Amino acid sequence: MELVIVTGASRGLGRALAEQLLATDRLLLTISRRPDPSLEATATARGARLEQWALDLQHGIGVAARLEAWLRGLDGARFGAATLINNAALVGPAGPLQDAGAEAIAAALRVGLEAPAQLGAAFLRATDGWRAARKLLNISSGAAHVVIPGSAVYCAVKAGLDHLSRVMSADEASRPNGAKIVSLAPGIIDTDMQVELRGADPMRFASQPRFLAMKTSGQLATAEAAAGRVLAYLARPDFGAKPVADVRDT
Repeated sequence: MELVIVTGASRGLGRALAEQLLATDRLLLTISRRPDPSLEATATARGARLEQWALDLQHGIGVAARLEAWLRGLDGARFGAATLINNAALVGPAGPLQDAGAEAIAAALRVGLEAPAQLGAAFLRATDGWRAARKLLNISSGAAHVVIPGSAVYCAVKAGLDHLSRVMSADEASRPNGAKIVSLAPGIIDTDMQVELRGADPMRFASQPRFLAMKTSGQLATAEAAAGRVLAYLARPDFGAKPVADVRDT
């Protein structure tokens, strides 16, 4: 039996990951602001085990505490593998940082960086004594390495997630049965986030034409195709060899 936890599973890449992960030999826990009745129906049809938590990752400390308690209540000996996929993120305010509201900045930082750190720590603590192969996959972005004018918070979150993963990976390398940790860029995906950026005011968001061109030139992958590539990377025997990676890596 395998255990997989996915955040931000109500739409986009997270929703596609969750649907592709539903299987009879896997317990899937999703953490999103809203439960997904259609995902529940798919799980029932496949005979898959699914648990959905409707929680807001802006309150990451409380969510992490609940996750840790839940994991400690499981019989770790039942699982041959355990994986946490930190997928949830907010694009944050589009435009110069000084024009952004304080709450919008805080929300993007909490969901995209603080919550993965809190959940990652909880996952590692609670499964520390398990014999299962443990993996922690943080969904990053090319924005971690590229300057995108008008996306300071999002770029900072993803750069922070990459470096967080590097350090956590180094820490785990010295531990018995240390977890394999990767911050993975999934490629350019046609999600609601892309729709939001394409619809932004180009007078305030200088990168808007760039995102519009990605759509019109056919550069965007579907969420389903991107999810398949992410899960293929997760299954690679060398997963964890590079703590920061891209699905296009060979």
